Amino acid sequence: MQKILTAFRSSFRWAWTHKLRVAVLVLVLALAAPRPAESQFVSPCCAILSTGLTTISNTLRNVVGGALNNIQTIQQDIKNFEQNVVWPQNLINQAQALVGKIQGIYNQIRSITQIPVNSATLPATQQLEQILLSRDPRQIAQTAAQYTAVYGPVPNATTAPPEVRNMIDMTDAAAQAAMKRAIEIDALADLQLQAAEQINQRIQTAAPGSAPIIEAQAAAWLVRSNAYTQAATADLMRVRAIQLANDSANVKTGATNATKLQQQIYNLLKR
Repeated sequence: MQKILTAFRSSFRWAWTHKLRVAVLVLVLALAAPRPAESQFVSPCCAILSTGLTTISNTLRNVVGGALNNIQTIQQDIKNFEQNVVWPQNLINQAQALVGKIQGIYNQIRSITQIPVNSATLPATQQLEQILLSRDPRQIAQTAAQYTAVYGPVPNATTAPPEVRNMIDMTDAAAQAAMKRAIEIDALADLQLQAAEQINQRIQTAAPGSAPIIEAQAAAWLVRSNAYTQAATADLMRVRAIQLANDSANVKTGATNATKLQQQIYNLLKR
C-alpha cells in the first residue's frame, strides 16, 4: 500500500511538472475517443432547429415577401406613370424630331454667315477689310496700323489747330474701337452658334430626366448672348455719340471762326 501511494505521489508530481503535455494528451484522447452512433430516432436538437428554420422561412415569405411585392408594385406604377404621363415616348420622339429640324436651321445660319462679303478693290483697303471680316480676335492688334494706312494719321500741330486735331483723334479712336468690337462680336457669334449646336446635339440623345440641366445651360447661354448684344448696342451708341460730338464741335468751330472773322472785318474798317 505504501508503494502504491509513493507511486501515485510521484506520478502526480510528474504530471504537475509537465501539466502542458498532460493537457495536450488529454485533449488528443478526447478527440480520438469513439463516439456513440446516432440512433434512428430524430434528435430533439435537430427537431427544434428544423422548426426554427421553418418559422423563419414562413416569416420571410409571408411578411417580408409581401412587403417586397408591394414595393415592387409601387415602383412599377411609378415607372408606368413616368412613361405614360410625365415623359411619354411619343412626345419624346416628337421633341427629338424637332431638334433635328432646328439643327438643320443652325447649319443654314452658319452657311449664310460664311458667305464672302468682301468688296474693297485697293490693296490698303483690302487689307483693312480682310481684318474687319476675319472673325478672328487675334487680328485686332493689326487694326490700328491698317486704319492709319487707309484714313491717314492725325495731323501734327503745325498743320491743324488743337481743337481740330482733338476732334480727328477722337473720331479715329471711336471708329477703330467700333471696328475692333465688330471683330469680337463676330467671333462671339461663332462661339454662340457652336454652343447652340452642342446643346442641340445633347438634346437629341439626352435622357428625359436631364432636360432641366440642358435647359439651365441654354438659359445661361441666352443670358450671355443678351450681354453680347448689349455690348454691340453700346458700341453703336458710342459711334453715334461721337458723330453728334463732331457735329457740335463743327458748330462751335464755325461760331468761333465767325467771331474771329467779324473781329478782323471790324479791325479793317477801323483803319
